[in-house]
Amino acid sequence: MKLLDLLLAAALATLVVVHLVAAPYTKVEESFNIQAAHDILVYGTPTGPGAFARLAERYDHAVFSGAVPRSFVGAVVLAGLAQPLLQLLAILPLPAATTVDGSVAQLVVRGILGLGNGAAMLVLSRALAASCGRAAARWYVVLQAAQFHVLFYASRTLPNMFAFFLTTLAFAFLLTPPPGTAAAARTAASGRVRVALCLLAFAGVVFRGEVALLLVTTSAYLVVAPLASAERIVRAVALAVAVALLLSVPIDSYFWQTLPRPFWPELHGFLFNVVDGQASAWGTSPWHYYFTSALPRLLLNPASFVLIPFALTRLPTRGPAALLTVPALAFIAVYSLQPHKEARFILYVVPPLTATAALGASQLQTLARKSAPAKLALAGVAGLTLLSLAAATGMLLLSSLNYPGGEALAALRALVAADPGAASAVVAHADVLACMTGVTLFGSTLGAALPSHQVAVERRTAAAAITGAQRTQETEISFDSAATTTHLVVDKTEDARLLDPSFWTQFDYLLMEDPSKAVGGAWTTVAVVQGYAGIEVLRPGQSVDDETATAATSAPVVGHGRLVSRVREAVRARTGGWWVGPRMAPRIHLLQRVKGSSTSGATAGKVGKSGNKVVTAQRVSS
Repeated sequence: MKLLDLLLAAALATLVVVHLVAAPYTKVEESFNIQAAHDILVYGTPTGPGAFARLAERYDHAVFSGAVPRSFVGAVVLAGLAQPLLQLLAILPLPAATTVDGSVAQLVVRGILGLGNGAAMLVLSRALAASCGRAAARWYVVLQAAQFHVLFYASRTLPNMFAFFLTTLAFAFLLTPPPGTAAAARTAASGRVRVALCLLAFAGVVFRGEVALLLVTTSAYLVVAPLASAERIVRAVALAVAVALLLSVPIDSYFWQTLPRPFWPELHGFLFNVVDGQASAWGTSPWHYYFTSALPRLLLNPASFVLIPFALTRLPTRGPAALLTVPALAFIAVYSLQPHKEARFILYVVPPLTATAALGASQLQTLARKSAPAKLALAGVAGLTLLSLAAATGMLLLSSLNYPGGEALAALRALVAADPGAASAVVAHADVLACMTGVTLFGSTLGAALPSHQVAVERRTAAAAITGAQRTQETEISFDSAATTTHLVVDKTEDARLLDPSFWTQFDYLLMEDPSKAVGGAWTTVAVVQGYAGIEVLRPGQSVDDETATAATSAPVVGHGRLVSRVREAVRARTGGWWVGPRMAPRIHLLQRVKGSSTSGATAGKVGKSGNKVVTAQRVSS
């Protein structure tokens, strides 16, 4: 591999990390796997008598299961890979100001997934280099790096992104050596096709059922091409399905506590979303949505829509281009019959379509050596790619403003950590918007989390005085010294109990979209977290809407809202008052109980110390 190839590979991996760090928080769609990874890291996998009871007491999914159950396989893999890395971070001589807390652990977990998906894309580029030349591989990395959605989603713990890893590898294995190679190479290519089919089948069985449709369109193309016989396809798929079921069913039956009854989450999801049609409850889109809206945004670069047909018409690239493009487009066409549509449902086709565009760019590069019009066209492709990169950067900056819940929780952690008079146990409530935009179990950890000599454990146990739907959440942190530690407990209740004023007396802080809904004593707003509310154009002398909206609270704006405000002020100072950029609006208010109005001590329970352990026992609904 030449230096340029190494630099391109490093650039793609770096961009995945940049997208992760720029938007480190999660949304509700990612919550199952990120919470599951947390619980596996912290509680392990209980065995023996009472194992299911301990799962029900401690694991988040026992209370917040979601509309459709998902597989634990991905979370188990992430937790297993993250644990030794977190242990290593715990013993490294890091700077004194660096704490390996829950937020760092969340970055590690997401980073593993993101770099895994980045590696899969690099494997696809290597396959392009082997089958179609190094120029095509380089163009693929460049075009992929200039997109937004794939890099942004690469580290997000959606089931789609676990499937994305496998589907991208599958398309890499589908690429065969060029005609004229040795018979042994052709035999190896046949084996690569079988591996590709197995990867697609495994992804469909374990992670996302719609990948089965991509398997069908790919298999149909291989038979028609013909590149594989139906008999070989059936054998490969049957083997992969059997292996996937033997892995998923035992693991998920254990975690979902259905044993001895076997449980297959993706079958349940397919029946719920497709057969019963429940997916339509989340909204519907016209049949052409994927082609006219989602795909242009996913590919982003307008040049791709010229380069793809160009690659399909050029003789040297026609075969691999069709292999990459036809199954992908057929998948989108058939999947468009499903009324509920989201761009993430078709992310799997972005790498193969981008690879096809790269084939077109490589052919254009070859022609540019002898043709002035081709040279001009190649310059246009390069220019559009730079514009796409600029657009992707802007989309990343705007998207990072959409996680007020995560920012509010980070502000609460900082506030509690900086308060020398903070109680031993701090209890907070997060409302629905906060939970949907970044509040996670990782984010609610104070101090050192998961290292070998400073272990943070958040336990959920059944409270004798409350119903099974409610929970006591305890936090136990072990230290080498007997230092006093503050423990943060975050409640996520969202039912009718919120209407009871006495329910609110247990909390010290609230993370609320609407502060007027806070009852049960007197509350004061100590911070406001803003979120993205569109693009604004301000003229000289024109006031800023978000400043007006937050002025009444007299509370400081924290997080990205404060950063945007500073940038806006600096830009307006240099442009005579003009500003074109994100408009921010209040999203989450951080409320603190006014001292003396009511206390959470009676509800929080007794705090005690035993040796070098500090144990809190708060009676909190979740």
